[in-house]
Amino acid sequence: MDLIFATSNPNKAKEIGALLEGKFHVLSLIDIGFTDEIQETGTTLKENAYIKAQAIASEFNMPVFADDTGLEVFHLNNEPGVRSARYAGEPSNSNNNMDLLLSKLNPEEPNLARFVTWICLILNGEVHYFEGSLNGKIIHQKVGSNGFGYDPIFVPEHYSETLAQLTLEEKNKIAHRAKAFDKMKDFLKLNI
Repeated sequence: MDLIFATSNPNKAKEIGALLEGKFHVLSLIDIGFTDEIQETGTTLKENAYIKAQAIASEFNMPVFADDTGLEVFHLNNEPGVRSARYAGEPSNSNNNMDLLLSKLNPEEPNLARFVTWICLILNGEVHYFEGSLNGKIIHQKVGSNGFGYDPIFVPEHYSETLAQLTLEEKNKIAHRAKAFDKMKDFLKLNI
């Protein structure tokens, strides 16, 4: 069964296809010839996931899912949240985003945070949501070269290394995105 992933990154689509254990043929937006930009105008990650999925579902009569991910720092009222990718402005720049975040935090505080991923799946006209999160804390220096985004300043709960110090395999075992996709996979197994 074909399943559209509302992403322009074909490698991300292949990665999720592998996570779904080959039971679905996951297609990226490039695979289906969709090149328009989808405006993410939601005020939450969940809303943005829906906006992306709905934009594709309204144009293609196929099952589709989309995700959105952000970092929420509890001491900053869950900033950067929905603005995580462009926290320091356009164009998106991970170092600038981390620098801005660190400038707002007190190094003496625990600065607890979490990464959260929301997935919106539209299947047979019905909307389903799946959430995954990873709790941890923000440290005040960038450590590690693996990963991307805020990984060099985020230490997961029960770990002493940042996400950027973990291998991809280690990260995927605990990651927010993997948890959300596991929930979607379980749902699809029961409903397809």
